[in-house]
Amino acid sequence: MTDTTLPDVPLDTAADRLEALGSPVRLRIVRELVRVGENGLPVSGLQERVGVAPSALSHHLRKLVAVDLVVQERQGTTLLCRAQYDTIRSLADFLLSECCIEDDAATGGC
Repeated sequence: MTDTTLPDVPLDTAADRLEALGSPVRLRIVRELVRVGENGLPVSGLQERVGVAPSALSHHLRKLVAVDLVVQERQGTTLLCRAQYDTIRSLADFLLSECCIEDDAATGGC
């Protein structure tokens, strides 16, 4: 029997997150938020960087928030968006966790 989970990331959750990143616009949003760091960006600043209509940006952000890749926080009248670094790291770890385990010649992974 194959284990379909890894620490903190069930297979279905990883698939949902990867599906969310399957859109070029959503991938760009996450990359922009990772690029700016922990301070994040207001939605207006993110819109300028990504170059999509406000309604489209809202749609994409909802999907990213739903799978915990992005968090939004209201600060007064500003809606601030931040990358969820722990989630992104765990997804990367999930993808690489079994790197080269079946390669007998591998010494120390990929």
